[in-house]
This record gives sequence, structure tokens and C-alpha cells, in this order.
Amino acid sequence: MMGKSVGFDNDRYLREQSAAILERVAKFGNKLYLEFGGKLLYDLHAARVLPGFDPNVKMRLLQKLQDQADILLCIYAGDIERKKVRADFGITYDVDALKLIDDLRDWEIEVAAVVITRYDGQPAAKIFKNKLERRGIRVYTHRATKGYPTDVETIVSDEGYGANERIEAAKPLVVVTGPGPGSGKLATCLSQLYHDHKAGVHSGYAKFETFPIWNLPLKHPVNVAYEAATADIRDFNLLDPFHLDAYGVKAVNYNRDVEVFPVIKRILARIMGEEAVYKSPSDMGVNRAGFAIVDDAAVRAAATQEIIRRFFRYACEYAMGLTDRETVQRVELLMEEMNVEPSSRRVVGPARQAADEAQASGKGNKGIFCGAAIELPDGTVVTGKNSPLMHATSALIFNAIKHLAGIPDRIHLLSPTIIDSIASLKESILSARTVSLNLDEALIALSISATANPTAQLAMEKLKDLRGCEVHLTHIPTPGDEAGLKRLGVNLTAEPNFSSKDLFQA
Repeated sequence: MMGKSVGFDNDRYLREQSAAILERVAKFGNKLYLEFGGKLLYDLHAARVLPGFDPNVKMRLLQKLQDQADILLCIYAGDIERKKVRADFGITYDVDALKLIDDLRDWEIEVAAVVITRYDGQPAAKIFKNKLERRGIRVYTHRATKGYPTDVETIVSDEGYGANERIEAAKPLVVVTGPGPGSGKLATCLSQLYHDHKAGVHSGYAKFETFPIWNLPLKHPVNVAYEAATADIRDFNLLDPFHLDAYGVKAVNYNRDVEVFPVIKRILARIMGEEAVYKSPSDMGVNRAGFAIVDDAAVRAAATQEIIRRFFRYACEYAMGLTDRETVQRVELLMEEMNVEPSSRRVVGPARQAADEAQASGKGNKGIFCGAAIELPDGTVVTGKNSPLMHATSALIFNAIKHLAGIPDRIHLLSPTIIDSIASLKESILSARTVSLNLDEALIALSISATANPTAQLAMEKLKDLRGCEVHLTHIPTPGDEAGLKRLGVNLTAEPNFSSKDLFQA
């Protein structure tokens, strides 16, 4: 991490991307439905694989275009019903949609409407709809499109797209976004196109996806990292055969776009006429991210590390029963392609060594020995291990901020009386199974200690310097550890081992 190079130019990206979108709006007579893939805010994957990428640069892009843009937020009713979770925040997609509306408002951007797609009266989706409407937000419900994907005649008819209510969106650019893949963005765009053209309004469709980056090589680590990130939904990259055939130019796309293109082409031709139809799925895109890469070596190194992170994440999800073995194996194959292994992540070895040291000393917690490591901004690797008093994660963060503040190891940040008091509360009153402090608890205790201890205050001020640091644990973090690490903004990986023999962990 030391001397981390900036590989991406946000200002260049903003200039090129906004120009490309407005050019496409003009091409379709000043009415464009833009399917906006990826995350609008906190695009942490992009920030990790493109060092220097502002995770909120797409929001800055929308701010730049807001006078000409309406925003529609799509969410699949099935994701609401089964409480699908956004992994980087640990919140469900419906909660993420609410958070996104609030975040947009913080940027002074209003959502024109929320669209619940493939709606079939699901109870949880109905509650979500009521909640939004009672807070003054317009909600539309779209049923699954009759005849999709094979019966184009039915799809492009009053029984198909025509069965959906037309959404009011008056501005030239309509950005159609949603939390995660499969949220119904494409169907919403095409439904609107059908209604527009039936009403005599000339409008068009385009797609904005950051990954894969079409003008990078197929096996560039950034594009391979996208495959790793979507291993659970079985996405894979390929050269766009339609683009190659039409123009003789190589462009990278992904399987779902290529597979569905013949269908979309037929639908668009039926709605708009043959002359308005794209020749390839890559033609539909407006992504300019590849043109803002300024240090390819830095980007390759960062993306390779992301592939390893995804391996650890899916390995942990497999251990917890959240994904299947094939997903883990797919990322293992990608690591082989890139000639890397789990230990190629710099913090993995020291974390494992810390766990071994805990075991050798016999000072674990209830026979479980955990290690943790963090790479600090100056390249120093600091470790921590668990004990009867603290989780390994808590020890790690305390050791890291002491190092950053220049505080000697022998000086304690928490007084024994504070630790004893918390332990007594957990054991005697809350009937906790363990009194060892998780990271959330340890940080609260540190803030209390800082009111009377200048050394603790000095250390606490260094917590902000941990954002973006690489962390590895030899165990799956408990909820309290994971929550604390997320708030600190570190890039976390963990081994698929449990930190306790207990099946339930608070």
C-alpha cells in the first residue's frame, strides 16, 4: 500500500462521460432512457480496482446533468420479498433503495419515482410500496412482461409493455437505476420507449455500465475482477461478436448483454424501426471509464488484489451457507489465470502468523485463536490477536492507531477499570456468553476513555487514517467486529473459519 499510485483521473472521466451521455441524448431527439448499471453511490468495487476513482463520481456526474435528468429507481419485488442483502453495507436491497433516495437528496437530487418490477402482490413489496407512498414518493408497479423473451409480438403490445402504466418523466434524460443486477431497469426503459412511440414521442435507449470496460483487453485484471465480483450470478466476459462483425473492432462485453442482444434488437426494431437499432450490445453503451485510466500498472495491481478479496468473500459466504461451492471454484480459476494465490495478499501471512502466536501463548478465548493484520498507509503491517479481554479485531485496531500516534506498546488505551466494568455488565447483567470486547464495544470504550485520557484521545484521532487500509482476519468477523470495520472504511478479507464454537453470534 505504501506509495499507492493514482491510476484514475476523475476530472477527465467527468468531462468525457457527461459529453458522451449528452451526445447520445441529442441523437434520439432529446429524449433518452439511460439504463444506469452499477452503484450510483459508494461504488467501492470501482474505487478498489481503479485507484483514485471517487466512489461517488457518478453522483457528481448526475449533479452535472441534473437540470436535464429525471431519475427512476427500480427494485425487483422478489429481492424485497427474500430480503436480498447488499454485501458491502450489510443491508437489504429495499433498505438500500430508501438509503439511496436519502443520499440523492443530500446531493440535492430528487428521485422522480420508484418502480417495483415483476410485482405480483408480494406482501413485503406491498408494505414497501405503502411505506414510500405515505412518505410522498411516487411508486409504480410493473408486472412481469408477458411473452418475454421470445414472443416479441406480445412483448411489444398492449398485453406486454403496454400493460404497464406510463411513468411521468418530462426531462430529456431519464436515468433508470436500481440496487444491484436484475432490478428490472432494462424492462422499465423498454416499456417507456413503447409508451413514448405509441404516443408519437421520439425517444431512445442507451446503457451505462462501468464494468467490464469495453476498450480494455478481455483478460485485463480490471475485467477479470468484474468476473470475480459476479461469480455468484455466473457472469463472464467475452469479445462482443456483433461489434466485431459490424465494425471489425474488438470490444469487451459480458455474457448476459451479448445473449440478450438479438432479443433487444428485435424489440427496438419493432418499437422504433430498423434504422434506429444498434448493431451491437457495445454500441448501446456510453461508458468512458477506460479513457480515464492514467496508470495501467497501478490499476492492474489493484484489480489483481480485488480478485483475491472476492475469493475470500465467497469462501466465507460458502462457509455460512450463503453461496455454493461452484462460485468459490470460479474465483479460484480466475486466480489461477492471474497467477496469484490467497497469500499474494500482503496481510494474509502476518494475520496467520498472529493466530499461530496466540495459539503458542495459549492466550486465546475459550480455545479459539484468532489473528488479524492491517497494512497502514506507510506500508507498515501491524497485527493483533485475540485474548480473554479483546477480539483480535479490537486488538488490531488499537495496535494500529497506537503505531500511527507513536504511542509505545506498553501504554494501555483503556484503563483496567473500564474493561472490568464492561466485562461485568456483559457477564452479570446482559448474560453474554463471552466478555471479550468486539470492535464496536472497544471503540465506544475508547471514546469514553478519551474524555479523561489525552493519550487515548490522540490515538482515537488516528482512526480516520485507517480508511482504505487493507485488513485480513483468520476468522469470519462477528457482527460487532464487522460493523466497526465497515464504519472505519477498511478493505476487509477473512478466512472461512468461525471465531467461536457457538452457532449463534451476537
